[in-house]
Amino acid sequence: MRLHLAAFLACTIAAVPTHLAADSPSGGGNTPPSMSSQDFDAAAEYRKGIDLLKAKNYADAKKSFAKVLGAAPTDPSANFLAGLADAGLNDLKSAVKHYERAVRANDKLIPAQQELGVAYVKTGDMQKAQATLAKLQKMNDECKGTCKDAADIKAAIDAVQAAIGQPSHAELTTDPPLLFASAKAGDAAYVRAVSLINEHRYQDAIAALQRAKTSFGAHPDILTYLGFANRKLGRYDVAISYYRQALAVAPNHKGATEYYGELLVERGDMAGAKHMLAKLDAICTFGCAEAEDLRRWIAHKGDPAS
Repeated sequence: MRLHLAAFLACTIAAVPTHLAADSPSGGGNTPPSMSSQDFDAAAEYRKGIDLLKAKNYADAKKSFAKVLGAAPTDPSANFLAGLADAGLNDLKSAVKHYERAVRANDKLIPAQQELGVAYVKTGDMQKAQATLAKLQKMNDECKGTCKDAADIKAAIDAVQAAIGQPSHAELTTDPPLLFASAKAGDAAYVRAVSLINEHRYQDAIAALQRAKTSFGAHPDILTYLGFANRKLGRYDVAISYYRQALAVAPNHKGATEYYGELLVERGDMAGAKHMLAKLDAICTFGCAEAEDLRRWIAHKGDPAS
């Protein structure tokens, strides 16, 4: 397999390897997410929502994130940001629901844990606030001050403790953290992930893709590569989930369709793989590399090099 990459911005192109590994993905995005998001409504709405939050236009931000969540209802970052919009509108009940969905999908999303704990205080649910604080303290104990999130965990603990100590002074954040605000940082993380995949460093690639995902939300290229990297680590159910998410937001995404078909071949579901191939043939009126790659996988039952 191969990765088709267009020329990147001058500041990032050096990160892309010249010679790609034999089992590198072939159907991901051709450009960094900030350059391709204009063709993808969910990613564009996600970035629009962040800009609206920064402008304190909470009502329109809420509408943007509602559209994103209509396509990707379990996305942790979109749920967290929707919670910030709710907090700006003083809709604490809705904010709590979005924060709960965010941490249910990703319990390592520290800003969401922090805001959830404070929101529980604001709504008078001290028992749940204490439970959230206990989770953060457990993370801190496991981190021992050495993990990459050490400072964020400590800040979250301090914020929730302060809210519990003085409920009348508890304040919710409405501004997105810097983590979510930079398209440039998201592009850099995406390019880094591509390089890591080509080096077969799949776990590191997943971490980089998750960083990119905070900048761009449910972008189909990012979701497709998350599926690919998890598949290479043998996490088939996780990979399937990401492929399905990618196809939910971009039904004709050729890369996600191809990789989902290849995974089905690996799992012995030849009928399912042929269904994916038929879909690619319908998308690619004049043929495409993704359809031919999957056709070889099916013909050779998972060993396209044979």
